[in-house]
Amino acid sequence: METNEDRLKAYIPMVDFIAGIMGPDCEVVLHDTANLENSIMAIRNNRISGRQVGGPLTDLGLKILKEGTYEKEDYLLNYPSKTRDGKPLRSSTFFIKDSDGRLLGMLCINIDLTAAFSAKNFIESYITGTWTEASGMDLPAPDPRPHHSPEHFSSSIEELVNTIIEKTINGLNLPPERLSPEEKMDIVRQLNEKGVFLLKGAVSEVAKHLRVSENTIYRYLSRKD
Repeated sequence: METNEDRLKAYIPMVDFIAGIMGPDCEVVLHDTANLENSIMAIRNNRISGRQVGGPLTDLGLKILKEGTYEKEDYLLNYPSKTRDGKPLRSSTFFIKDSDGRLLGMLCINIDLTAAFSAKNFIESYITGTWTEASGMDLPAPDPRPHHSPEHFSSSIEELVNTIIEKTINGLNLPPERLSPEEKMDIVRQLNEKGVFLLKGAVSEVAKHLRVSENTIYRYLSRKD
């Protein structure tokens, strides 16, 4: 019987094709959405994000699966993302679906804008005569689309879960041991909405981060109110 991975192998030449056209500043990734923890089947120009074959899906990918975005859209275009070291990217994702509309995988394109922003800043400075030290030049981020938060790339499940947790609790400014049960429950609710618990081992990672037992996480997840 043909597996999900077998069907997606036909798209690997497309990964090479797009990368060959777009050049070294364009990372192209093929994800298998039936294997979230090791979803990357093929990747070209991976120096941009530092990821490898066998790496996990991104935070945005999990959110797409949780919300079923692919059911209404065939692709997402030109949304902002960034690498672990802060390089600004412009990303697009094509949803690979079968004849029944079931999601098989995602073909993702991530364009490194670092050189483009440097050129933009140089040209603006040259035209206006306002010079800045190149080493201190900040690279502006692309304009975010209203329905997408910036995507972040991770090389492991632990890093992915920790990144999403840190983004979720960033505004609380409190260590986990000082969070109330209600605050921890709300964090678990938000993580669930972002698709974190679609990942194997996510319950354990979240429990360690929030300093509670796995049973407590399951109890929070079972709450409907």
